[in-house]
Amino acid sequence: MTRLFVAEKPSLGRAIAAALPRPHKNGQGYIECGNGDVVTWCIGHLLEQVEPDVYDPRYKKWDLADLPIIPDAWQLRPRKSAAKQLAVVKKLLKSSKHIINAGDPDREGQLLVDEVFDYCKVSKTKKEAAQRLLISDLNLSAVKRSLSSMRSNREFVPLSVSALARSRADWLYGMNMSRAYTLLGKKAGYNGVLSVGRVQTPVLGLVVRRDMEIERFVSRDYFTLHALIPYQEHSQVYDIRAKWVPSEACAKWQDEDGRVLHRALVENVANRIKGQSATVVKSEQKKTKQAPPLPYSLSALQIDASKRFGMSAQQVLDLCQSLYEKYKVITYPRSDCRYLPKEHFKEASSVCTAILANSSDHKIAVENANLSLRSKAWNDAKVDAHHAIIPTPKKVSNLPVQEAKVYQLIATQYLMQFYPSAEYAESKLEFDIQGGKFVASGRQLILPGWKALFPARQGTNSSDKKEDQAPLVPALQQGQALVCREGEINQKQTEPPKHFTEATLLQAMTGIGRFVQDNSLKKILRETDGIGTEATRAGILDTLFKRSLLMRNGKSVLSTPAGRGLVEALPDLSTYPDLTAHWEKQLQDMAEKKQAYLPFISQLQQQLTQLMDTAKAGPIPESLRSLPEVKKPAFKKRRPSKKRSYSKGGAK
Repeated sequence: MTRLFVAEKPSLGRAIAAALPRPHKNGQGYIECGNGDVVTWCIGHLLEQVEPDVYDPRYKKWDLADLPIIPDAWQLRPRKSAAKQLAVVKKLLKSSKHIINAGDPDREGQLLVDEVFDYCKVSKTKKEAAQRLLISDLNLSAVKRSLSSMRSNREFVPLSVSALARSRADWLYGMNMSRAYTLLGKKAGYNGVLSVGRVQTPVLGLVVRRDMEIERFVSRDYFTLHALIPYQEHSQVYDIRAKWVPSEACAKWQDEDGRVLHRALVENVANRIKGQSATVVKSEQKKTKQAPPLPYSLSALQIDASKRFGMSAQQVLDLCQSLYEKYKVITYPRSDCRYLPKEHFKEASSVCTAILANSSDHKIAVENANLSLRSKAWNDAKVDAHHAIIPTPKKVSNLPVQEAKVYQLIATQYLMQFYPSAEYAESKLEFDIQGGKFVASGRQLILPGWKALFPARQGTNSSDKKEDQAPLVPALQQGQALVCREGEINQKQTEPPKHFTEATLLQAMTGIGRFVQDNSLKKILRETDGIGTEATRAGILDTLFKRSLLMRNGKSVLSTPAGRGLVEALPDLSTYPDLTAHWEKQLQDMAEKKQAYLPFISQLQQQLTQLMDTAKAGPIPESLRSLPEVKKPAFKKRRPSKKRSYSKGGAK
């Protein structure tokens, strides 16, 4: 055997083998190629974390006194459904001279194969010489390119360390916290399992707090005032609408958002400005450009597909996997990157030809694309193991309806990179009327650029549409005086925040800095990708729905009584995203060699000890006493998926 490729899954293994010399000989769980190379594969994770009772039989019975459970030496075991394939891989590893990690191009994919090398006791010499094959496109030409540019697997050790830290942290936190609060719930008379996870519970907390804020909301009247200032331009006469900006002296009549709550104050100002001189004190005119949005990461695609088609995050991920593995018309979908390597630019013509063949709706868009334009998406410095999700040069006759919808979004976002920026004319006027400040601003789309691609697509964002059509404020000179005809008063009502939808919940998970309590973390969190990963966010939401902690009501995502009771019972540390997002930062730092594994795990163990001590010492939370009865088992042990759940408490 010359080389052994260990792919993440059979479909990837077959794609690698197709790019290697023939003839091929199919074995049980592997393919032998004409040059002596062998390709084998995992089936997702071949290994899984053991249950607590493997470390000590007494842990089979759940007992608060035993918590926290912290293994001295971590153990993995073969998954029952994968034991046969693991035996195949182990035998091949033993007889191979050179090994290649061909896991998916992300942290989990790196660990998935590396842990098999370790479990099968591959020699240190062989591991140090191992190579890394990064494939994000399963089409033959792309796989051949990847085969010609393999790197040392040692370069990616930090990715494995980060993924390993994530998996162990999930096991420790999820298992210990879930046991503790399930046992507290049992003492309070609740017979269901209350699962807690480092990501799922802060997400649940976001929804619970939003629901409670809406329930407590009391609407109030507030008032706005616009000065209507007639202006003649050529033969057209129209009103410039300048909004009153209250001075600091008005603060006591305003709410925390600056809205005026007293009508008498607004009426007084309206009476004062009627028929008075309106002098321009500031005049600004400028042209601005809006670059096309970058190609999709998985979260960005899930958000748009939810808004456009009402698809769930899990549904979008499943459809993407089908487009990637079965039809091979898109690149690797579990990506958190929105940039492309420069070498992909030369494929633009063949990709556009494929888009035209796969989606007749894109005919005009492809014809009008300027393939000499290079948007900021092509940036090698921002691409590592994987890049943005884009179409491949693969042509297919007919995509199923749902897959076609997702493909069209991805294709549209890619084509936008070959259209110019949208251009706007912006104007702003500040008037002084009887000592009061009034501001008029306008923004008008003068060159659609990428926005002209598909006007219907922009219909998903009504605020954009309003801005694009807003009338332009005239370019007046500073010092120019007009006359305010009258003041226009509008009475409005404050509105409660909106319930989360799956799209806005995904946005919240990726922009989690807005929801942290600790202001010192906000700056740090702007640099991270939020909580959870591109590959796990859909599964986390799916888990919360399946465990009846969240429920859907139309497009709205609401907390259930069980979800609310659990959040109210838990300490803030568990239900706010501060701690979890801080972990994400450390895990990312591990992947970039900025953070060590041991300090992270040690700190977590200390925090868990404190949390368990609090759970043991405190009274049973009152919110657990009122949870609804569970008529059937609330939680069924599930087979771990690739992005696995460790323990009955759930990983994330």
